[in-house]
Amino acid sequence: MCKGRGMQVIVQQIGPGMVQQIQTVCSECKGQGERINPKDRCGNCNGCKVVREKKIIEVHIDKGMKDGQKIVFHGEGDQEPDLEPGDVIIVLDQRDHSVFQRRGHDLIMKMRIQLCEALCGFRKTIETLDNRILIISTRPGEVIKHGDLKCINSEGMPIYKSPLDRGCLIVQFLVQFPEHHWLPREKLRMLEGLLPPRKEVMITDDMDQVDLVDFDPREQTYRNIGEAYEDDEEEPRTGVQCQTS
Repeated sequence: MCKGRGMQVIVQQIGPGMVQQIQTVCSECKGQGERINPKDRCGNCNGCKVVREKKIIEVHIDKGMKDGQKIVFHGEGDQEPDLEPGDVIIVLDQRDHSVFQRRGHDLIMKMRIQLCEALCGFRKTIETLDNRILIISTRPGEVIKHGDLKCINSEGMPIYKSPLDRGCLIVQFLVQFPEHHWLPREKLRMLEGLLPPRKEVMITDDMDQVDLVDFDPREQTYRNIGEAYEDDEEEPRTGVQCQTS
């Protein structure tokens, strides 16, 4: 018996005149320091003082809550005798969306438009996360450049604890240019006459005429150049270095 200490000391003789003292958890009280008579034990816990049960906790997600935000249910964790019960902590994991990307209170989306739409105007629709349809358009004479950003106020995410207020919906435009030789050569002059004039370049005899070819970064020659540059980085450099931004 451990006499309420929860630990037992066992003395073993390991040789002539030599003994070994071992301290172990009491097998009767399981280290608790007390033992309940089998006749008085609870039929549900069998004297362990705790039972395992399932409990359904309803979690309410407020509008505007963010990825990684925690919802705490105090005192709903594991319970043990003479110990304060723990908490159940729910951590929100926000899923990615195929169209919208969240940045704080704002939503960002990319929209592809044709070159004709970028130069001559367009009318587009956007389906929101709450299943509404927004109609956007450009004004006559307005030119949309590749990568331009526009925003729609109050169409972003609801603001936490202020659900009537919303962020912005930011639209980034990606202009799709036509393929090669999409227009007959005889009509290129007509198109050129409608566009702003090109800037003329002064050419002299000491200049070299070179050819532009398609570039593929996956080609083996490009990878070899990159590997050679990385090897060169291992050696200390001297002299003038290029300024980076």
